[in-house]
Amino acid sequence: MKIKIGFGVDVHQLVTGRDLIVGGVKIPSDLGALGHSDADVLLHSICDAMLGALNLRDIGFHFSDQDPKYKNIDSSILLKDTYKLVKEKGFVLGNLDATVILEQPKLNPHIPAMQKKIAELLETDIDNVSIKATTHEKVDSFGTRKALKAYVVCLLTSPTQ
Repeated sequence: MKIKIGFGVDVHQLVTGRDLIVGGVKIPSDLGALGHSDADVLLHSICDAMLGALNLRDIGFHFSDQDPKYKNIDSSILLKDTYKLVKEKGFVLGNLDATVILEQPKLNPHIPAMQKKIAELLETDIDNVSIKATTHEKVDSFGTRKALKAYVVCLLTSPTQ
């Protein structure tokens, strides 16, 4: 069995007038993430982790923010398309571990819904999708509600040798 490990990170500015979508779930909030797409920091990080594991560059290479067809796109579509690339290379998700940094609102109540959505998109068991949330203790741009960030590591496996 072949294994590959990938790492992804993404940051988006928080602004008024935008929805806050994290892990494919709309989170009630007075601030939302700014970006060309729906700015789902968690799904973008997962895409980058999987792409990186297979040396397929990054999310911006595959889904350019200069391309109007991706304007306000649901990042679930980007994750599904990324996973198609993973499967075309003969790999599947073993597991992923994610940490989202956001001062407010609290994400813990929404984590089960995020896990369910991501597991469905990646055709895996919910036990293979670990999501944790933390704050920055009111320090820097993340702690003062100016931005949010996600880190992801993933393990991809292939039955081929």
